[in-house]
This record gives sequence, C-alpha cells and structure tokens, in this order.
Amino acid sequence: MSAAYKDNQEDWLTVCLKYLLFVFNFLFWVGGAAVLGVGVWTLVEKSDYLSLLASSTFAVSAYILILAGSLVVVTGFLGCCAVIREQKSCLSTYFFCLLFIFLIELVAGVLAYVYYQRLSEELKQHLNQTMKDNYAQPGKEAITLAVDRLQQDFKCCGSNNSHDWMVSVYISSKQAEDRVVPDSCCKTITLHCGKRDHPSNIYKVEGGCITKLDQFLAEHLLIIGAVGIGVACLQVCGMVFTSCLYKRIKMDPY
Repeated sequence: MSAAYKDNQEDWLTVCLKYLLFVFNFLFWVGGAAVLGVGVWTLVEKSDYLSLLASSTFAVSAYILILAGSLVVVTGFLGCCAVIREQKSCLSTYFFCLLFIFLIELVAGVLAYVYYQRLSEELKQHLNQTMKDNYAQPGKEAITLAVDRLQQDFKCCGSNNSHDWMVSVYISSKQAEDRVVPDSCCKTITLHCGKRDHPSNIYKVEGGCITKLDQFLAEHLLIIGAVGIGVACLQVCGMVFTSCLYKRIKMDPY
C-alpha cells in the first residue's frame, strides 16, 4: 500500500510539473511577445534618431531583443510538444533553447544598462558636432531628416541652444539664404522662417535638443533593460520546472 501511495504521489507531482510548465509556456509566449514588441517599437518609433548616435549599441540591443522574441515564439511550441509527449530528448532540447534565449536577453539587458551609463556623455560629445558639420550637407540626407524631426518632435533648437547653429556649416553657407537657424526650429514651419530667431518664432528650450534626446533614449534603454532582464528571470523558472520534469520522467521505468 505504501508503494502504491508513493507511485500515486509521484504521478501527482509529475502532473503538477506538467501543468506548471504549460502555465510557464503561456507566460513565456506573453513575455516573448513583449520582448519582440519592445524591440520593434524601439527601432520603428524613433529610428531616425539612430543616425545621430556615435555608436550602434542602442540599435544592437533592440535587434537582440527582436531575435530573442522571435526565438521565444518558436521555442514555446517546442515546450508544449515536450510536455505533451514527455520525451526526455524534447525536454533537453527545450531546456537548452531556454538557456540560449536567457543568455541573449541577459546580454541585451546588460548592453542597455551599460550604454545608459554613458549615454549623456556620448550625446554631449557627438550630437553638437554632427549637427554643425553634417546638417544639409551632400550625402547626409538621413542626418538632416533626423535633426529636423528631432527639433520638431521635441520642440527644441540646436544641440544646447539655438546659438549653436551660428557656427554650423549650413548657416555659414549660401545655401542657408540668410537663415540664422534651420526652418525646423520654427514653431510654425514656413519657407525661410528660420531667418528670425525670436522666442515667439522658434523653440528655445533650456538644455536644447541634447537634454530632450537624452531623456528619450534613457527611457527607452531602461525599458529594453527591464524587459530583457525580466523575461530572462522568468526563463529561470522555466528551466527549473523543465529540469524537475526531466528527472521525474527519467525515474519512470516506462
């Protein structure tokens, strides 16, 4: 009787582990969708701004999340099959897939956190130079569009203030046609509106576009880091449940 009770107890534990893994797979899919969504949102929402950054770390973090999110969707199906079939080989494959995705998301989270620490310094060193040297220059159309969108989206003018434009290549050239700032600095854009830099006509924001872009990118990096590390921690639970179920099946003589 004690042996039968022990067998029933073992069967009950196996069933519980299977249901726990099913619940985990559902949460895993939701987390994967969140990871994929954040990665795509980061690249699509403000992709123009990536050309203004000195390094590609921000974009790389987003691409890693997209890769991890896509793998999660596929791995979720594998997890369900492994639980239903109760095959040790499937469970082993599922475990190593979880471990691989865990490492990918951890890397994305760490990259986002490290880049967050040096973001302000990079913007201070690079953004002003980029705007002064590359705006409206041949072959720099992407940067020109990015700067125009930046100034309109964040209602700012110049990297630190509107006076930064006075020493830019664009304003110093005949192409500017006597403008003192680009037209994208204007509150209401009209042709040659950049000839007048009065506060009633152009945006004058304390800290300039550097402060605005710094805040925006910092928020995105925190979201990337939180989602990546959060889902990675969720996967640790999945690996534990998978290991336990693997051991239960291994103990089963059939």
